[in-house]
Amino acid sequence: MNKASKPARPSSPTASRAAAAARERDSSMAVEERMYQDIYDAIMEHRLPPRTKLTEQTLCQIYDTARHTVRKVLSRLATEGMVDLEANRGAFIASPSHAEVRDMFELRNILEHAVLEKVGREAGTRQIAGLRRMVEEERESYLSGDRPRWIRLSAQFHLALAELTGNALLVDTLRKLVSRTTLMIAKTEAPGHNACSFDEHETVLEALESGDVEAAQEHMAHHLHLCEDRVRPDADDQFDLRAVLGKGL
Repeated sequence: MNKASKPARPSSPTASRAAAAARERDSSMAVEERMYQDIYDAIMEHRLPPRTKLTEQTLCQIYDTARHTVRKVLSRLATEGMVDLEANRGAFIASPSHAEVRDMFELRNILEHAVLEKVGREAGTRQIAGLRRMVEEERESYLSGDRPRWIRLSAQFHLALAELTGNALLVDTLRKLVSRTTLMIAKTEAPGHNACSFDEHETVLEALESGDVEAAQEHMAHHLHLCEDRVRPDADDQFDLRAVLGKGL
């Protein structure tokens, strides 16, 4: 005769609380990541212009989350140079002064000159081919009218190039500079003037492929000079966070 199976032992209160806490953490992290990505994309796609205020209360309402989650996201964006945190005033989309923009492009030129020096010596054909595919995707995005993807790829090209050096600190430093300068580039360009041109990226790669590091550095310096010229004056437009991030909520 088979023994009657024992009923399953109910979970202890401690285990139940731990499981609930884990679910809450996962949910909070998901909201945090979504908020970060939404704001980052809106900045890079110029849907939120410089000096837009990121009001904590409004963000809490949009994402149905607590203030500490909002503050973590704003702190992360500030670390990356996308947001300025001002004492007793709050968080604003970064708006570098013209002097700061000039200094940032000067530093970018120094760093990216060094990047090309190292990449030119060490990068292989396969790695350069990966960058070329990125430039082709950038071109396709622009021609198909997918502006958000085009802007993202335009910025990512410089970081992908830096990643080939294997120097994580250099990449982190350049990431902040690229983010902060890209958000200042004009949201509308004159015909034939791209915010971060794939054609200019391609000339850099062609020089690298031919083994001419000096030419690659000259092309990059010219490209960064053109990017700096495309920075627009400060905008006075006021944007509603709910309209941009709330998706109709």
